[in-house]
Amino acid sequence: MNYHNITKEDMLNGEGLRVVLWVAGCNHHCKNCQNPETWDENGGIPFDKEAEDELFEALNKPYISGITFSGGDPLFPNNRSEVFRLIKKHKELFPNKNIWLYTGYTWEQIRNLEGIEDIDVIAEGEFIEELKDNNIHWVGSSNQRVINVKESLKGEVVLTD
Repeated sequence: MNYHNITKEDMLNGEGLRVVLWVAGCNHHCKNCQNPETWDENGGIPFDKEAEDELFEALNKPYISGITFSGGDPLFPNNRSEVFRLIKKHKELFPNKNIWLYTGYTWEQIRNLEGIEDIDVIAEGEFIEELKDNNIHWVGSSNQRVINVKESLKGEVVLTD
């Protein structure tokens, strides 16, 4: 897996002060995407041990609320195994910090993925320029949803405020 950046103190991609891992690779190619430079899975730099150490060192700060996976698309097929490995490691090291993930896939497409239950909040759905709405919290277009994963796995989709 390649990545573009590790943002160490972010307040725009989930609740609280967060660390964001911006991965490379996306097959949605949404019109007017805010990060088209992340579409190419071969773009960015390899996510190696040094990058992983940097990521978890940033997460180890007591004032950090959790991690957000964005990109690109963390659930781009070639990213999934590495992203879910990092999610599992995060859960083990920081059980009281939450995990957010942004994806262009819909909840219905991903809800049965192994490891999805370890994510707390998923902002899902492709960005659709014609449905752009600057008044929605955490996402950019009205078709996208911000889903409470634990509650939604019990049955009906539960949206996060």
